[in-house]
Amino acid sequence: MTERGTRAGNRSAAPKLSRDVIVRTALAQIDRSGAQGLSMRSLAQELGVEAMSLYRYVHGREDLLEGVVALLMGDLTSSLDDELSEHWQGFLQTVAHEVRLIAIDHPMAFPLVATRHPSAPWLRPPLRSVDVVDTFLRTLIGHGFSDAQAVSAYRSFSSFLLGHLLLESAVRGAETGPVEEPLDEGNAAIPEGDGKLGLDDAPEVRRLRSLLSEDRSDEEFEISLELLLDRLNRQLTQ
Repeated sequence: MTERGTRAGNRSAAPKLSRDVIVRTALAQIDRSGAQGLSMRSLAQELGVEAMSLYRYVHGREDLLEGVVALLMGDLTSSLDDELSEHWQGFLQTVAHEVRLIAIDHPMAFPLVATRHPSAPWLRPPLRSVDVVDTFLRTLIGHGFSDAQAVSAYRSFSSFLLGHLLLESAVRGAETGPVEEPLDEGNAAIPEGDGKLGLDDAPEVRRLRSLLSEDRSDEEFEISLELLLDRLNRQLTQ
């Protein structure tokens, strides 16, 4: 076969590109070797295309990694249906186990969920998307939590998940620091978003924005430390 025929054959064998295909291929690469090893060149090579053709669908490093995070968190969003909110304890257990499942299934990618900037600066990973936080707050308030109690529960719950699941990811070989090496950025415009909601679509997040924005890290650290010491003391005296 001529060189021209070989190139034509390679092009015909390449999958049809789309944002979803590119993001899912990137997630598969991260699952194998971590986010630090991801490059536009290796991604294009696996897809059988030229690297520049990827920029029609993703705008380099930031957009690609945001797409991976959105893909991971999309499973969480779809799992939080009304049937799980009959009891607030069961709801929190479901959220915790669903987020942990993401960390177990994708330990090399989970640090992205934990370390990437959330969709609003006053939200916390790993419950980082506006729609998930709105569901969380709405459910707890619907079960009798005051606004302040619901926000406090969100903060404590996020810290609990983050500490445990980052440790689990690290034990499974993940790099828990931020991705340092930038991928080729290109000059293309972002062709589409990742289903991020505006605050108009998240009434509880919008209404409680001032509470969510408060910095209470010192108080939360001391409360968590006291709870840990109390639990250890109970175990010691039993």
